[in-house]
Amino acid sequence: MLFMVEMDVNIPLGFDADEAARLKAAEKARFQELQAAGTWRHIWRVVGRYANVSIFDVADNAALHDLLTTLPLFPFMTMRVTALCRHPSSAHDDDR
Repeated sequence: MLFMVEMDVNIPLGFDADEAARLKAAEKARFQELQAAGTWRHIWRVVGRYANVSIFDVADNAALHDLLTTLPLFPFMTMRVTALCRHPSSAHDDDR
């Protein structure tokens, strides 16, 4: 199943800078792992915000929830999830 996930990151002011840097590096590594596996199919930065719009390809809602909770920055994120399905006019065969 495909899901669009809008993620806003809000690390509190005064949060330890070294710990924030460590979490950001861990987040990038986890993203790259999921991208290589084909699970995190797309990511776009939202201009002017510490936010992104991403497309995930997972088995179901529970799998997406389990995956999202593994993200190192998860405690600092507000997310909006939208389930997607292939549009009949799509020219791409891999839109499932």
